[in-house]
Amino acid sequence: MSADKTTLVIACGAIAHELVAVVEANNLDHIDIQCLPAEWHNTPDKIAPGVDNLLTERLPDYQSAYVAYADCGTGGHLDTVLEKHQVQRLPGAHCYAFFTGQETFDELAEDELGTFYLTDYLALNFDRLIFCGLGIDRYPELMSTYFGHYKKMLYLAQFDNPDALSAAQEAAASLKLPLEVHRTGLKPFESALAGIPVRAQ
Repeated sequence: MSADKTTLVIACGAIAHELVAVVEANNLDHIDIQCLPAEWHNTPDKIAPGVDNLLTERLPDYQSAYVAYADCGTGGHLDTVLEKHQVQRLPGAHCYAFFTGQETFDELAEDELGTFYLTDYLALNFDRLIFCGLGIDRYPELMSTYFGHYKKMLYLAQFDNPDALSAAQEAAASLKLPLEVHRTGLKPFESALAGIPVRAQ
């Protein structure tokens, strides 16, 4: 940690690119982003202990800290960790609410509950995180178990990235789902990070 970084933000690796882009674009030099593996969404039992260990190790070096995770399948264990360290979440009750903002996410979810969400990161890593990560490459019969109830795929695009769009189209085709694109940009991330105060050094 450099001397000017007074605030630690622990985040899922799946949103690392967006958070770093916002920090750099807005000169939020007091914020230090530390990410845990995005793959842990497939093994959520690792998330709470991972956050706990990182806070135990790094929190004494900072004046404040925030966590950019929702519950993410931890069954409330992550909340226990946050209470233990007296650390707050960044706004957003659901991971995808970080990308859209909570109000917009609620509207999107209400429109179709059976929606599979993609982000730039998830689109570009779909085969590794979903097909291989969930074992579908080895056990194709799991496809219907995991995805049988989805009605559409919604790609939350943070950047104008032709490669990510093409990957999202391939992902939707592989699941035989219609694809919709909702361009979020980085505004929700900017709003979340802008609420972090600059602490006195």
